[in-house]
Amino acid sequence: MIPAPGAGSEGTKKKRRRRKPAHRSPLSNENAKPIDTTNAPQSKKGAPKPYAKRVDEVSAGGLVINRTGDLGLLIGRFDHKDPTGTRLLWSLPKGHIEDGETPEDAAIREVAEETGITSEIAKSLGVIDFWFMAGGKRIHKTVHHFLFREVGGTLQAQVSEVDEVGWFPLTEIVEKLAYPDEKKLIARSGELVP
Repeated sequence: MIPAPGAGSEGTKKKRRRRKPAHRSPLSNENAKPIDTTNAPQSKKGAPKPYAKRVDEVSAGGLVINRTGDLGLLIGRFDHKDPTGTRLLWSLPKGHIEDGETPEDAAIREVAEETGITSEIAKSLGVIDFWFMAGGKRIHKTVHHFLFREVGGTLQAQVSEVDEVGWFPLTEIVEKLAYPDEKKLIARSGELVP
């Protein structure tokens, strides 16, 4: 019986490991050449492409439950990517923490400003952080979320920032939310009883 080519030890070549020449060792800088940056990425105008500046932002907000305990409050903003201009993206009310404010103080203030509803915090729901680009900057945003009880006020969307506000059955909140991180946060919060 004749073995197939390469099946036995006869006629097979053993692979050898190549050694890097000593002058190419990463530990030896004696023969290092300066890096040529003439081929670095460049913008259309010929200048080197700048890196996006990192900006850290911290916000607070959350989900307000109405007095009867069966509805949750969401804000809606028109989706600027929607060609019809009619699609609303529903989210939890939230906003920037001002100097000297705690996340709790900011959350209560922002909910009142964006929705017209005054509330008190029942408990923390957790913190979400995410990255996005805006105005040529890389934004790292951290948002503290709380569960609130409605105390008073009149439902009214903040003119400059919010297009609509609305109360929705708690069973529909996760489905209504447009952003995956908020969906996960509310879904894992369990029973939403303030």
